[in-house]
Amino acid sequence: MKAVVFHGIGDIRLDDVPEPKIQDPTDAIIRITSSAICGTDLHMIRGTFTGMKPGTILGHEGIGIVEEIGANVRNLKIGDRVVIPSTIACGSCSYCRSGYHAQCDNANPNGSDAGTAFFGGPESTGPFNGLQAEYARIPYANVGLVKLPHEVTDDQAILISDIFPTGYFGADIAEIQPGDTVAVFGCGPVGMFAIASAQLFGAGRVIAVDTIPSRLEMARGLGAEVIDYNAEDPIEMIRQLTRGIGVDRVIDAVGVDANAPDSGPAAKKAQQQAQQFQQQLKQIAPETNPQDGNWHPGNAPSQALEWGVQALAKAGTLSIIGVYPPSHKFFPIGMAMNKNLTINMGNCNHRKYIPTLVDMVRNGTVDPEQVLTKIGPLMSVIDAYKAFDKRQPGWMKVELVPQRAAV
Repeated sequence: MKAVVFHGIGDIRLDDVPEPKIQDPTDAIIRITSSAICGTDLHMIRGTFTGMKPGTILGHEGIGIVEEIGANVRNLKIGDRVVIPSTIACGSCSYCRSGYHAQCDNANPNGSDAGTAFFGGPESTGPFNGLQAEYARIPYANVGLVKLPHEVTDDQAILISDIFPTGYFGADIAEIQPGDTVAVFGCGPVGMFAIASAQLFGAGRVIAVDTIPSRLEMARGLGAEVIDYNAEDPIEMIRQLTRGIGVDRVIDAVGVDANAPDSGPAAKKAQQQAQQFQQQLKQIAPETNPQDGNWHPGNAPSQALEWGVQALAKAGTLSIIGVYPPSHKFFPIGMAMNKNLTINMGNCNHRKYIPTLVDMVRNGTVDPEQVLTKIGPLMSVIDAYKAFDKRQPGWMKVELVPQRAAV
């Protein structure tokens, strides 16, 4: 079968690989009908999330058709159409039973303290082969897979595998109360769903910070008040918009590959921090491999965190859902403490939220498809990766369709 395979930092290829087989009685084999490219994939290709094992199939978003089931998969049948949660969970341990599926005691073969297990990730997360392929083995399929109603299309469902739940999780742990003013840093796909989810939780105002015109325009279309951090100082503008108070909640949907402003009134301060940011980047990503405008790490790994803390009103809440690897150890803890901030963060507990979000899409509460901007064949995936990495206009979210699913 065809699959997107990680060979090294800055080196991914579409390879022929063996089809997966049932290994455990709770496994299922899924024929992938749709997968997607995520910003988390880029962290690993850029080298800002280290530890990838060469030969690992990439991708952690997918939907498909059940082709084969293990003996202990009692709730699915061959032919069922399902969405695959990005993180893997057993459903039996105390963490899963409490809704902390991303902290499952059993899913990660490296041990209960190893952290989140997810598809297509570094060796410390399993590793598990990912979903940018024609077929995939799904561990704990009896718990993880969620059947899709016919009213939810493939184009909608692929967005429920990861980015919609992650944005919703970000709004949930932000502790949004009706009427709150919320700032979302980062208007990529997860940021868009954080904006929409903040509104679902009753936010009175949402302020969105980014610099890419097409992303800011989409955020404005969702009802957010937008700030271009290369045209305005985002913290000063947030203070103006909130009469000097700051926002009640911040959602960091950027993560480790943040970029500092290179123009406008905020650039001077960023230039003063350039050496500090560069030292951070060397510690976080000791090996990088940029090529022809692709695979460049962000140049300011702690920028979004600093802005998030600065933007908050006293006693506000910072929600961190942007990806930060274990090697990132830079956080403005003193400023946060002196403002009495609450900080909630983590990897999304996808299986907790997906059934609710499927129902929201089915009943028309939310149409996630508005964030999907490109649909292309798996055979063109390397070109799609490069365009997505460069944040080219029109490449907000990319769905990949295997050739077998397209015919």
